[in-house]
Amino acid sequence: MMHCFTSRFIASLLSAALVQTHALAQAGAQKSGAIPVTPSTALAGPASVLSKAVRTSATMEPAVPHAEQDKSVAARLAAWQSASGKKPNIVWMIVDDMGYGDPGCFGGGAAIGAATPNIDALAQSGLKLTSCYSQPTCTPTRSAILTGRLPVRTGLTRPILTGDKLTKNPWADETSLPAILGAVGYKTVLSGKWHVGETEGMRPQDVGFDEFYGFYPAQKELSQGVDKRRYPDLVLNPDRLEMLHKTGASEGLMHGFKGGATTEVMHIDCIENVAEGDRMLKEFTVAKIAELAKSGQPFFLEHAFAKVHADNFPSKAFEGKSASKYAYKDAVVEVDAYVGEIVAALDKAGVLENTFIFLTSDNGPQLDSWPDTGYTPFRGGKATTWEGGVRVPGIASWKGMITPGRQSDDLFDLMDLFNTSLALAGATDRIPTDRYIDGIDQTSFLLADAGLSHREKVYMWNEGTLMAMRMYEYKMHLHVTEAESQWLAIDMATERQVGISPWLFNLYIDPKEQCAVGHRMNAWLASMGAEMKAHGATFRKYPPKDIGLGK
Repeated sequence: MMHCFTSRFIASLLSAALVQTHALAQAGAQKSGAIPVTPSTALAGPASVLSKAVRTSATMEPAVPHAEQDKSVAARLAAWQSASGKKPNIVWMIVDDMGYGDPGCFGGGAAIGAATPNIDALAQSGLKLTSCYSQPTCTPTRSAILTGRLPVRTGLTRPILTGDKLTKNPWADETSLPAILGAVGYKTVLSGKWHVGETEGMRPQDVGFDEFYGFYPAQKELSQGVDKRRYPDLVLNPDRLEMLHKTGASEGLMHGFKGGATTEVMHIDCIENVAEGDRMLKEFTVAKIAELAKSGQPFFLEHAFAKVHADNFPSKAFEGKSASKYAYKDAVVEVDAYVGEIVAALDKAGVLENTFIFLTSDNGPQLDSWPDTGYTPFRGGKATTWEGGVRVPGIASWKGMITPGRQSDDLFDLMDLFNTSLALAGATDRIPTDRYIDGIDQTSFLLADAGLSHREKVYMWNEGTLMAMRMYEYKMHLHVTEAESQWLAIDMATERQVGISPWLFNLYIDPKEQCAVGHRMNAWLASMGAEMKAHGATFRKYPPKDIGLGK
């Protein structure tokens, strides 16, 4: 009987996959057959008996209702706004490639050679999220948090690299968070790494930010042209170095304004420039906080660290400052110090009690750059949808509004920052309704003393493939990424479809995803499959975009 059930279940998935193969091909998707979907489930309500989520709109991700929690937090926010006469400021701090286990408050810190007292203090001041999820790589995460949409919907499915030629500007028909916030009176600033397009029309100052001060690409793409130790075949070969320069890729620290000039503040022509980049970004942010606070306008500030993405070169002031003495650990200590300075700047400017702060990482650690890489207690790393690639630290803090010392293992997807930030700004009525929004408003979850998440499921994509889904403590894989060699989760990895049955793990008893429970020990395999089909059905009405970013 179990065998028959398995056969019927898998047959339904395969049949549905054939339907979606045609749908995605028509939509110009990069890869097909990855999303199980049936026409009958398109944009329906709960797909299975396991689901508590409610769909309130055809264009919004279903959410688990908590009416009393929402009502209580709405009253608190109204009282706060009435007393302060202001809208809250919003500050994000995004660390690049930091592992889940790097900060002390998530099990790392001094225990692994790089103390993080400031990040730990921020966590203690508010809410620590232990099941917080990103996308597998940086460009997808950075676009998703600013649009509230899965990267497969926007076309920004992988990092934009030197030499890539996009067929269209993905931002041309997207509505960004800073654009909406700017329309309701916020000043919007991005300080740090962008990596979501550097051609005109795709830069931060072109897609909604009032001001940008930072780097368009990742840190490695800046260091590769000057680091003869790691890239001798490039740096010591004038012909090939000239080829790199001819791509026109940005090689400097840029400063741009919406509708105004964009200038290069510093050209990267030596390792020392790379090393001091984050110090310069921090100094800009600290000064900008003082300026914004004086203006009286609410502000949205995203500070995106260039570190700790390989290749790491700590600022001169932080060389050897970690107990480890390794470059990565020194970079973690440097980032932690700057987190402390940014929070202190908010306090000094008198706006700490008016500011919602969120700190996270854009994805898991890049294992391929070992030992210049972070730590995760989970399986896999960056560019995979194993927990090590997509489960990241999440910290929410708002003095006076989020009770200190809270911790929750309820689900939070970084895309939820889009909806939550708009809710805090009183601008949810401006969320687009002509496209599918995957983010969920988590305001009451983050602010209520015993807040419960509105998110029931996290869907995990890698480029154009639906890989896995987490629902409650369970995680189901349709595709997996397997390293062919230790520490080479990107450079020598294979993506493959799983076998006879989806691989189902219970993360509470097996957080390292080592032994699938499947039919042997789990009653929910069919229900979770139904939820995946319902997710796939959203792409029939709202197909994915193809902007030319192949694998």
